[in-house]
Amino acid sequence: ISWDDFEKVELRVGTILEVLDFPKAKKPAYKLKIDFGALGIKWSSAQITKHYSKESLIGRQIVAVINFPEKQIADFMSQCLVTGFADANGNIVLTAVDKPVPNGTKIA
Repeated sequence: ISWDDFEKVELRVGTILEVLDFPKAKKPAYKLKIDFGALGIKWSSAQITKHYSKESLIGRQIVAVINFPEKQIADFMSQCLVTGFADANGNIVLTAVDKPVPNGTKIA
């Protein structure tokens, strides 16, 4: 892709405010309520149940794509894509920042 293409992807930092179980998802997942600062609060579905408890996610900063169209997952509309990498067993490990930054900060 070109640099211009990459710059169109809105990779932003957000803080997880709330985590709910998502029993209707085909694969085990949580519903995440994420604060992106001036860009607002968005919800996402994330298949991260293997490495993270609901309690461990509250207050954690994550990296998400916030300018994809909403995607329906079961009866839920996911408004952003939380990013991560698959470990050796295929379980997702979150992409995160190692020091706090303001919510909504764009990848540099």
